[in-house]
Amino acid sequence: MQTLTTEETQKILDDMTINFNHGGRKITVPPPIFVAMKAEILSYTKGKSITVSFPVSEDQTNPMGMMQGGVIAAAFDNAFGPLSYLVAKRPTTTIDMNIQYIRGVAVGQKVIVKASVEAKGFSTIHMVGEMRTEKEKLLATASTNLLILKIPGGLGE
Repeated sequence: MQTLTTEETQKILDDMTINFNHGGRKITVPPPIFVAMKAEILSYTKGKSITVSFPVSEDQTNPMGMMQGGVIAAAFDNAFGPLSYLVAKRPTTTIDMNIQYIRGVAVGQKVIVKASVEAKGFSTIHMVGEMRTEKEKLLATASTNLLILKIPGGLGE
């Protein structure tokens, strides 16, 4: 399987944004929240997985000073989403997402989320993900199912 650089992956996502935006529709890949979370695509293995890093900042914390669970969910969603678009070559939407929080996520570190496709059907994609510290310590796991939308304009349309 071919692994693409950050720049090659971003070029594909940029092209998707252009191709999806017609007929009054506005779709941005990756979405503004991806940028707001200062996410960075580290690698993409075609059709299989994506690895994304996220810095953990104080404005993302819960009352105990750890990364809030909803922000952890957003990090997973910001890995699952771009991967689903890359694999489906069209827009998708989340059907469900299940997260298992294993340990607290401290401020000041980068977390690495690796999302992988487990199964792709005609209309759905099932993925799993892991969030780890830069030293490979497991922080959380997740699984999701996504619906592939019947919106024309994807690459190869």
